[in-house]
Amino acid sequence: MPGPMLNAAMPLLFVVLWSTGFIGGKLGLPYAEPLTFLTLRYAAVLALMLPLVWLMRAPWPRNARQFVHIGVSGLLVHGLYLGGVFTAIGAGLPAGVTALVVGMQPLLTALGAGWLLGERVVGRQWAGLALGFAGVALVVIGQGGAGGFDAPLGAMLIPALFALAGITAGTLYQKRFCPSFDLRTGAVIQFIPTLLVTALAAWATETMRVDWSGEFIFALGWLVVVLSLGAISLLNLLIRSGGAVNVASLFYLTPPTTAVMAWLLFDERLAPLALAGMAVAVTGVWLARAR
Repeated sequence: MPGPMLNAAMPLLFVVLWSTGFIGGKLGLPYAEPLTFLTLRYAAVLALMLPLVWLMRAPWPRNARQFVHIGVSGLLVHGLYLGGVFTAIGAGLPAGVTALVVGMQPLLTALGAGWLLGERVVGRQWAGLALGFAGVALVVIGQGGAGGFDAPLGAMLIPALFALAGITAGTLYQKRFCPSFDLRTGAVIQFIPTLLVTALAAWATETMRVDWSGEFIFALGWLVVVLSLGAISLLNLLIRSGGAVNVASLFYLTPPTTAVMAWLLFDERLAPLALAGMAVAVTGVWLARAR
C-alpha cells in the first residue's frame, strides 16, 4: 500500500482496533477480576515482545532519561488508563458510559496541548471537539445508558475518571518527552513498569483467580495481539506524526464504533438517537482534525 494511502488509513484502523478493547473486556471480565486480567495481558505481551526484540536486534534508547520517559508514558497510557477502564466496567459501569467519560479526553488534551506543547488550537478545532462530545453523549443517551446501576455511581465513576486522566496525561507526556522511539523496544520499556505496578495492585486488592474458559482465552489473546501490540503501535505512530489534539479527537469515534460492534456481536440495538449521535461525532472529529 502506498505511503499516503497507509497514512490516511491509520486513523480509521486505530479507531476500529481500539474500540474492540471494550468488546474484549466484556468477553473476558466475567472470568477474571480487572487487574488480574490486565496482569495476564501485560505478561503475555512481554513474553511475545522480548524474543522479537532480541531476534530483530531492535535498538534501545541511548540514555537513561529516555528509558524513564518511555516508562512513565507506559504507566499512564497502559496502567492508569486500562486499569481505570477495566475496573469501572468490572464494577458495573456500562461500557457506553465508561466510553463517554473517557471520551472527554480530547477537550482536556486541547487545553493541555496549548499550555504544555505550544500547539495552536483554532476555532474550528474547538467547535469540532465540542460537537464530538455532544455526539458521544447522544450515542450513550440513545443506547439507554441510564438503565440503573448495581453499585454506587461514585465507586464506578472514580476509576473511569482515573482512566480519563491517564490517557490524557499519557498522550501529552509522550508527545512532549518521547514522541519518537523504536516501537519494539519501546513496548517492552512501557509494559515492564506497567506489569509490575498492576500485578502489585492485583495482589493487594483481588483474589487473582481465573476461570480459563474458551471465551476468556480468546479475549485475552485478542487484547494482547490486536490491542496491546497492534493498536498501541498505531497510537505511538499517530502521536509521533500528528498533533496531540488531532490524535485525541480520534477517541470520540470509539463509543459509536463500539456500539456498532456490540450490535453485530451481541445484538445490542442502536436507537435512532444513537445513530444521530454517531453522525454528529463523526462531523466533530472531521472538524477537530483539521490542519
